[in-house]
Amino acid sequence: MSSTQVVHEEISPALLVDAMFAFRKTAAMKAAIEFDLFTKFGGQARTAAMLASDIECAERGVRILCDFLVVSGLLTKSGENYAPTPSSKAFLDRRSPAYIGAAIDFMGSPQMMSLFLENPAAYVRNGGSVGLANVEPDNPIWVKFARGMFGLNTASAKAVASDVATWSKLPSKVLDVAAGPGAFGIEIAMVAPSASVVAIDWKPVLAVTEENATNAGVAGRFSFRPGSAFEVDWGSGYDLILLPNFLHHFDAEGCVMLLKKARASLAAGGRVAIVEFVPNEDRVSPEFPAAFAMVMLATTPKGDAYTERELADMAKSAGFQEFVSRPLPPSPASLIFLE
Repeated sequence: MSSTQVVHEEISPALLVDAMFAFRKTAAMKAAIEFDLFTKFGGQARTAAMLASDIECAERGVRILCDFLVVSGLLTKSGENYAPTPSSKAFLDRRSPAYIGAAIDFMGSPQMMSLFLENPAAYVRNGGSVGLANVEPDNPIWVKFARGMFGLNTASAKAVASDVATWSKLPSKVLDVAAGPGAFGIEIAMVAPSASVVAIDWKPVLAVTEENATNAGVAGRFSFRPGSAFEVDWGSGYDLILLPNFLHHFDAEGCVMLLKKARASLAAGGRVAIVEFVPNEDRVSPEFPAAFAMVMLATTPKGDAYTERELADMAKSAGFQEFVSRPLPPSPASLIFLE
């Protein structure tokens, strides 16, 4: 484009107003999930009056909520009838195996809302937030996180397990660091029938991990080590160490420390699997990984969304020789293997 060419762009406050009012979407989602609204459709179109009767709410409230969900792209409307979109059916109908609605219990919790909205200028000014780092290990918020995020992690966990299932030699000893709901360790156990899994996390969280492993029929092959991943003895001889959705909570120094600990815990020929939201070098694309850095700014002291180059440098600093990265669809995350 020459210096004399001008880009003609509509001047509008629409994006600004939408950003200022974005909390409406979170509020509507919280209400809809609390009422189990998307499940109530039962695969059929329904009126606000019918839904209001089912969930014992004022018809006016349900009508306005449903209209807003239509505007937001989560419902469709024909005449007086509302219906879920295909995505809403897949992810917000509790009967669906891909249900992720429980994530709102953590993502829309008062603690998280406070972190984001109470004083955003402060965490921008400071380059980070104390976040939940000041919350004691046995605080119920961690259990809320583990229960809420299981469904959200399942697709990524299955994708990682599918990759591992192609290995010529399946892992027999696996470590799941910051296991949370345990989705990744559970899926690995499902594809590697002889594998034993050691899960590390806070003690109350590991109770949720064990519960989910029990429901999946693999709890007998799990053992648990409560505590901080930085302080707990990981043990050694692992064929696979899982570090899913964890490194982004820390600065480069903290990440290298964890990676060195992982390398020291591997068996000969063992691998580390990392799952991260990885933005391009421009840091503004793809949209979700790039935007995730803002989540870390608001909720952690020094966390970030790291580029592939930055992650490769951390791995090299920790002594790893092999770094292989690939997309992890349908998730916006990437899967990285270190050896």
